[in-house]
Amino acid sequence: MSNLHTHNSNLNTSFYFAAMQFKDIVGQEAVKKHLIQTVKDERISHAQLFLGPEGSGSLALALAYAQYISCEAKLANDSCGECSSCRKYSKLVHPDLHFSYPFFAKHKEDTALSFIEEWRKAFLANPYLGLDEWRDQLSAENKQSNINIAEAHSIIQKLSLKPFESEYKVLILWLPEYLEKEGNALLKVIEEPSQKTLFLLVAQNQEQILNTIISRTQIVKIPKLKNQEIEDFLVRYKGVDASTAAQLAYLSNGNLQIAQHLLVHQENDYHELLRSWLGACWQNNGLKIVELSEGDLSKMGRENQKNFLRYGINLMRESMLFMAETPGLIHLPEKELEFISKFSQILNLAKAEAIAEELEKAHYHIERNANPKILFLDVSLKLVRILKFNTLRHTADSIILL
Repeated sequence: MSNLHTHNSNLNTSFYFAAMQFKDIVGQEAVKKHLIQTVKDERISHAQLFLGPEGSGSLALALAYAQYISCEAKLANDSCGECSSCRKYSKLVHPDLHFSYPFFAKHKEDTALSFIEEWRKAFLANPYLGLDEWRDQLSAENKQSNINIAEAHSIIQKLSLKPFESEYKVLILWLPEYLEKEGNALLKVIEEPSQKTLFLLVAQNQEQILNTIISRTQIVKIPKLKNQEIEDFLVRYKGVDASTAAQLAYLSNGNLQIAQHLLVHQENDYHELLRSWLGACWQNNGLKIVELSEGDLSKMGRENQKNFLRYGINLMRESMLFMAETPGLIHLPEKELEFISKFSQILNLAKAEAIAEELEKAHYHIERNANPKILFLDVSLKLVRILKFNTLRHTADSIILL
């Protein structure tokens, strides 16, 4: 990852690549090894489906793979990054590299090429981008994204051409989930492509892809990133302290895109704030509860409030696993693990579930612009009743707060 550079480390989600090489990609060592071996063994399948959750690096891996295949001076485990092909790949301007992606058509004849400059800018700024970030780049507002029939015909036309410079011509199709019946127009070119054509689809949800397309591709499964990999990235390339990095990695749940988003919006130490809040509720400390509800909790901004509540929800779920004595399923930073081991002494499964439900409701209402002072005071009083007075009753189907 020597080409990866910090960019406004605590103010910007984006990070920049001097080249799209395997070494630039966070984690995924097993996948990289597999992809490199297919090239060495000359077993490059003409149609492959890179299937991985958002923020796992599947799109970056597809491009690094294509760059490695096209590299004019391959190294043992990576492209050289310096040849003419690599330099063009690094700017996404190689004549044999094509992209397709969902877009928000203004005219029925619009294709991905209509938005190629915006795509290059967005991708080079963040190869881990999600659809929401891409939507923001296009100022799409509430328009529906899709890959239209004009784009399907454009793909067929592109892939009918012979390579200009490289041995292979490559099409990377991001989010084929947004191909509906138009995708059937691509079946023939996927199943019987012209010679030396590489068709790389990058998807997040297999169930939303046309079965006729899945059956014609070789699937490359890409797992979500490990918390430690995200934590190391934040510390090394974003200048984040270890404690904050561990917290953000935990909240991101293997999604580097979310980790970067959280980094921009995090203004508070969620752990210390949650400890203080739950402590005040446990002690039924009315003055402290009002102080927190009208102060830190209500003033941190909507994105921070959502992230804080998500952090609390995750900790309650981990607490339930802890109380159920399933240590193998618990993956927490040291500080959080110490907290739930102590906090679980005053909890039971019913209380933890009830708290998680209240935090989920609060998250829902924050998303819909509820008044934060009123909301957090109301939630605080409910948490007091759960923690201090044990006012829970059981029904056959659920736990209801009295």
